[in-house]
Amino acid sequence: MRNATALWLMLLVTTAAARAAPPATAEKPAGTVEGHPALLRSPRHTTTHRGHRGDPVNIAFVGTEEELHRALSLARWYAADPITLKSSLRIAADVVLKKPYDHAPVSDLFLWGRRQDLAYEQPVGDSPKQRHHVRFWRSEEVDAAGEPLWLGAATFDERVELSRTAGGVTHKIAPEVDRERNKLVVDTARSGVLDGYYWVDRFHLDREGVNGGGDPYRTDGRLAVGVLDVRR
Repeated sequence: MRNATALWLMLLVTTAAARAAPPATAEKPAGTVEGHPALLRSPRHTTTHRGHRGDPVNIAFVGTEEELHRALSLARWYAADPITLKSSLRIAADVVLKKPYDHAPVSDLFLWGRRQDLAYEQPVGDSPKQRHHVRFWRSEEVDAAGEPLWLGAATFDERVELSRTAGGVTHKIAPEVDRERNKLVVDTARSGVLDGYYWVDRFHLDREGVNGGGDPYRTDGRLAVGVLDVRR
């Protein structure tokens, strides 16, 4: 497995190149694993509860639910609390009082007709209004080893505001969603839980879009796929 420093440098170089020109379709690097069959028919975007296009899918992991939980825990990401009256009141109060909430709830988005199976986050500063976060959906289709694909949408919440399309108070995401994808790959690689990884080029043909909250985003169009192995 590539060490964390080499992986970080590679991500910096490829991200800079992607901003300069559209990425060319390339073969998977030597030593990486084969693609998961669920990728052939995977959605490219989440949807809101009203059916509007949500955040773009930009990362995926292959492995069991236990492996995914363990990997994110080792990478210092925290499981989001479910949305309840108590958790909703707490996140509102903590934003006002500038108090940390490592397990703050995230709103529901949908993929394959259902809300996320898992949600994780990494807080920034002393207020839950800013955080790295990712939602995951488990594929019904498994690979030859019986492992599902966990499709994810990783974004950065940069502030709280009134939604321009859905109504109500919501988080506004930062437009550079590739940075969140890259960060999550680096975090899990640094923790030593990746058996390999590869890129799916041209996963998104549209490089710019707007999510269900009216927030613009930009992407190089690639999906990062990590293969988990926490037995190392």
